[in-house]
Amino acid sequence: MDLTRHGPIALAESRLAWLDTRQRILARNVANADTPGFRPSDAVPFGEILQRRRHGAAMTTTDANHVAPRGSGALTVQDRDIVERSRNGNAVSLDAEALRIAETDQAHALAMGLHRKYLGLFRTALGRN
Repeated sequence: MDLTRHGPIALAESRLAWLDTRQRILARNVANADTPGFRPSDAVPFGEILQRRRHGAAMTTTDANHVAPRGSGALTVQDRDIVERSRNGNAVSLDAEALRIAETDQAHALAMGLHRKYLGLFRTALGRN
């Protein structure tokens, strides 16, 4: 059994990939803070992605005229609810984006720490400190 494809290591790596995607989306939001009419977006919550994986394969569309299944795609982007807009129609709040970026950074540090600790357990078990 390959432990890097299942269990805590795979979960930490999936979380890190999701956090990377979310960080890119948030960076794009900040970069477009002055773009007229820009609507900020965010990644689908990681918990929803895990739920989809647990319930098996999702429905897919086979034709461009089909209605896409709700929440399709592993790391798709969803528009957030708009709380306020500037006069030019831009809905990016730099304060809110800064909080989301900080939250993502903390989650990244936690996932990296867990990944390192788990691999450290393997090194200890193999006698390779």
